[in-house]
Amino acid sequence: MSQISAQNVSMSYEKKLVLEGISFEVDQGDYLCIVGENGSGKTTLLRGILGLMPLKSGAIRFGDGVRNNQIGYLPQQTLVQKDFPASVFEVVLSGCLNRIGLMPFYSSREKRKAQQNLELLGIGNLKLKSYKELSGGQQQRVLLARALCATEKIVLLDEPASGLDPIITNEFYQIIRSLNQAGVTIIMISHDVKLAVEYANKILHIGTMSEFFGATEEYLKSEAGRRFLEGGSSGA
Repeated sequence: MSQISAQNVSMSYEKKLVLEGISFEVDQGDYLCIVGENGSGKTTLLRGILGLMPLKSGAIRFGDGVRNNQIGYLPQQTLVQKDFPASVFEVVLSGCLNRIGLMPFYSSREKRKAQQNLELLGIGNLKLKSYKELSGGQQQRVLLARALCATEKIVLLDEPASGLDPIITNEFYQIIRSLNQAGVTIIMISHDVKLAVEYANKILHIGTMSEFFGATEEYLKSEAGRRFLEGGSSGA
């Protein structure tokens, strides 16, 4: 059974229809990249998967023991988030909130998981640092560690390398690939279609001009893929 199945999903943003008739399936261990033109509804779709925005029509179903409140999420960063006044450990630990439910405190289990994710992403030495004092690349690692505290199955990432320099971008994508190879399902919005086709095994291309869902190899042969690759990368 698929972990996530979307069937004829349509969504509106500020009363404007931005997605119409989108269908796709994500299986355990997939690496799905969502690409498309500016304003095509990529971020809106992620929010629909997470249950943060309502669907206008269609359905998103979960299988394989997945629930939408147990999906790790790394959204696009805002200036407010970059200046968040908390320690690295506090930010990462907050990813466990859905796990503790109504409990008023974090148990040793949650604290241990947060520490493990810090070590996994090579930032254990930053545990007591102030989040707002970190570099952009370090902050993204912290937020990814936070997302991993929410789940062991699926992580959604919205333009995770936006604003990072090429070297840090490459390092970050290598981390994501390693997580995927370890069994974590990845769903990622990417503005860089060339990197998307390098790492992903499935592509969802949404937009008014062309749509596609399928294996990366087939996307490269499709009209949507050829047009997008010829045009270079595209914004969110």
